[in-house]
Amino acid sequence: MDRIELLKNSLREKTCVKVIAGIDNFDIEKVRQIVTGAQQGGASAVDVAARKDIITIAKELTDLPVFVSSIDPEELAMAANNGADVLEVGNFDALYKNGLRITAQEVIDITKRTIELVGNNIMISVTVPGHIDISEQIALAQELENLGVDLIQTEGAAITEPKSAGARGLIEKAQVSIANTIELVRNVEIPVMTASGITTTTAPLAIAAGASAVGVGSCINKLNSTLAMIAEVRSIVESIEKIKTLTEEKTSI
Repeated sequence: MDRIELLKNSLREKTCVKVIAGIDNFDIEKVRQIVTGAQQGGASAVDVAARKDIITIAKELTDLPVFVSSIDPEELAMAANNGADVLEVGNFDALYKNGLRITAQEVIDITKRTIELVGNNIMISVTVPGHIDISEQIALAQELENLGVDLIQTEGAAITEPKSAGARGLIEKAQVSIANTIELVRNVEIPVMTASGITTTTAPLAIAAGASAVGVGSCINKLNSTLAMIAEVRSIVESIEKIKTLTEEKTSI
């Protein structure tokens, strides 16, 4: 089974874990650590920045599907030409760090231009901005589905400010993205990935909310060793496998 079939299978089974290195992470050694952590931790995919050397390293280090993220259609076309398995319009964290917000129309324009450049021979994933009204998110997701996009990714952590410590704080961080997931899953037929603030604690909640996948970034990237990253990825993968097993047991009763 090739990379894309493995990815599609994990989406169908709702066990997909994508490890996100970061749209603006050009630190070669850090990317090496993250990709290795994803590979050895049992993740389903990795997501890296749109730079040729970063893509090359990711492809060399792992046999997992490699997502490449950008908001520049030309960069995404370059990524397709250099071995990217999936193009990701999104992971807008770099914009948010600079106080910028992307609109639904800008997402549509970027997606349309990307499709014009690369055609329909590569999977495309698009992040729906978590800061826009939910009715606008639904309309955007439906339009993206009509354009032939393969996967929708939710977000929300950038507009949340957890006030609690421990598990409660982790749930507060992820609650907007999970709530957005619930709404989008009800309104589109394509798979939905929950990302932004997702951890071992909240990944099962996203799957229970209907997500086919989770995207995890900061909870991995903040770690300082490859071993710690492997352990964290493995913990997330196991938390999803556990909720899947529990769900299957309930439905079989």
